[in-house]
Order: sequence, then structure tokens, then C-alpha cells
Amino acid sequence: MTTPHPPENQGSSTRPYLIRALHDWCTDNGFTPYLAVFVDRSVQVPMEYVRNGEIVLNVGFDATSGLRLGNEFIEFKARFGGVPRDIVVPVDHVVAIYARENGQGMAFPMPTADEPEQEAAPQLSEPAEEMAARPARGLRLADEPQEASSSPSPEPPAPPQGGRPALKRIK
Repeated sequence: MTTPHPPENQGSSTRPYLIRALHDWCTDNGFTPYLAVFVDRSVQVPMEYVRNGEIVLNVGFDATSGLRLGNEFIEFKARFGGVPRDIVVPVDHVVAIYARENGQGMAFPMPTADEPEQEAAPQLSEPAEEMAARPARGLRLADEPQEASSSPSPEPPAPPQGGRPALKRIK
């Protein structure tokens, strides 16, 4: 009898595949996909919208241009306060992807710092209202096991708070 050896290569990360799958699910169901991103020096986002070392990005096709959900980076162009910006996010810095309308999605573990000098961006005082959305309470880390519950919860989850989004046309 031989003893099993751990594989030398664990394979590529499942995170980019899960992000693409949930982005497709949101799009197919008419939901707006949002990414919660841990921000440090390796993330290229408008720092004035970062709060507590995190930024929430609308990655729907209506809000982005040239969206590329790669295995290493998520890249796109988007407007912040009317100013076009290039956004580059390492996939391992995505801490959640979820539907804005109902909060359904998936959370991931926080990235591990490869370099000790990497720190989260400082908190800024006035983030944009569009970036203030937070992942819903029902998200869990991707590698946390789901608890089997034999009894149903006593009451259904509360619907998301906030009003219906409105589009303002500027000519």
C-alpha cells in the first residue's frame, strides 16, 4: 500500500472562474454585478472612492467599457464623476461579487500580503453614493462549509433597503 502524496501543483485558482460565472448569472438574470475589492498599491482604482481600504465597483456591461475578466486581472474603463478611468484589479483582491438588487453572490477570503509593506489605502471622508453599497449579509466565504440546518429559518430574509435606481440623462 502506498501513501498518497499531496500534489505538487494545486492547479489554478478557482476565483476567476467563479467571478466570471457569477457575473454571467447576474447579467443573464437582469441583475447588476458588483465587485467588492480590497485596495492596496497593486489595485488601480480612483482612490477618492476608496473607503476603509475597500471599493465597490459596478461591473455591469452598462457601466463599463472593454470589460475583461481575466485569470490574473479584471480590467475595464468606467466613469467616476463623469471622468473616464482605467480600472485594473488583481483577481485575488476581489473579496466578493454579488447582485446589487438582491445581494446574492459569493465572498472570498481576503488576499494575503506578499510584501510586508503593502497596506490598505487610508479611509477617505466622502465616497460616492454609488460606491456606498455593501455586500449583503447572506454572503459567505467560498471555502467555508455550509452548515446543514434541519429547521427552516423562522422568517424570510428582509429585502434590500434603498430605493429603485434611477438614471439621470445629461445632454
